[in-house]
Amino acid sequence: MNTKKHTAIIKQESKRLGFDFCGISKATFLEEEAPRLEKWLKENRHGKMDYMANHFDKRLDPRLLVDGAKSVVSLLYNYYPSLQQTENAPKLSKYAYGNDYHEVIKNKLKELVNSLQEQIGAINGRVFTDSAPVMDKAWAKKSGLGWIGKNSNLINKQQGSFFFIAELIIDLELEYDGPIDDYCGTCTKCLDACPTEAIIAPYVVDGSKCISYLTIELKENIPTEFKGKMDNWVFGCDVCQDVCPWNRFSKPHNEPLFNNTNGLLDYSAKEWKEITAEVFDKLFKNSAVKRTKYSGLKRNIDFIKAD
Repeated sequence: MNTKKHTAIIKQESKRLGFDFCGISKATFLEEEAPRLEKWLKENRHGKMDYMANHFDKRLDPRLLVDGAKSVVSLLYNYYPSLQQTENAPKLSKYAYGNDYHEVIKNKLKELVNSLQEQIGAINGRVFTDSAPVMDKAWAKKSGLGWIGKNSNLINKQQGSFFFIAELIIDLELEYDGPIDDYCGTCTKCLDACPTEAIIAPYVVDGSKCISYLTIELKENIPTEFKGKMDNWVFGCDVCQDVCPWNRFSKPHNEPLFNNTNGLLDYSAKEWKEITAEVFDKLFKNSAVKRTKYSGLKRNIDFIKAD
C-alpha cells in the first residue's frame, strides 16, 4: 500500500477543492481530551446542549463512527469576509454572512471522496462538518493545523482562526502529521474582551455563558443576567476572534457562496428591529441563521434593544 502517494493525492485534491489546510492523524482514542471533556460536562459547562453529553465514547474514538477507520483527515476552509456589516446594526457572526456552511462544505467533501475513489480505489468512510459527535478541533490540533487557543478555538499560525473545520474519517492508512506548539504565550486578550466572561480560565469556556450559545443554542428566554452584556450580537459572536492577535493574518476567502448577495450587510439597526417573518424567510433561506428561526432571532433582537 502506497501511503505516501495516497497522502499526496488527498492533500492535492483538498487544495484543488478550496480547502486551505489539510492535516492527517491516526484514528485512535483521544486520551488527552477524555478527562477534559468529562470534567467540562460534569461542571455543566454545556448548558442546555444535552447532545454534548451523548455518545461520549464515539466523541473520543472515531473507530466507533467508521468501521475499520485508520485515519482522520482534518480540513480547514476559510470564511473570513472582505466586507462587514453596517456599523451599529445588530451583529451576525461572520460565518453566517453567506450560504449555510454545512451544505457548502459537505458538497465539497463528497466531491473529495468521489475524486479519491477514482484515483485510489474503494474507500470506506464518512464526512463530517460540525456534525455528528466528532471533536473537530482536537483532531485538527493533532493533525498540526494549529493549536487550541485560550478562547478554545483552533488557531492557525498562517491565517488565524476564521475557518470551518471538516473531517474525513476513512479506512486508509496514510502518513500522519504531528501537532505544533501553542503560540498564545502570555496573551489574555480573548479573556479580557469576552462581554459575558464566558472564558472562565485560559482554555476553558463556560458554554452556558457564551453569546453564541445564548443566541443560537438556547431555546428558552435569555437570562436577564446578560442584559447589557450582549454587545449587540443577535446570532453568534466573534469578539474573542476579533481581538486575537493571530487574526491579523486573516485573509478574505475566495468562496462565492460565502459572499453576502442579498444586501444583508447594509441593513440598518432600524430595519433589523422591524424585520418580519416574511423578510426573515427571504433573507435567510440558504443561511445558517435559519437555524435560530424567526422567533429566535426576534427574541435576540428584542433582548438587545435595552443594551
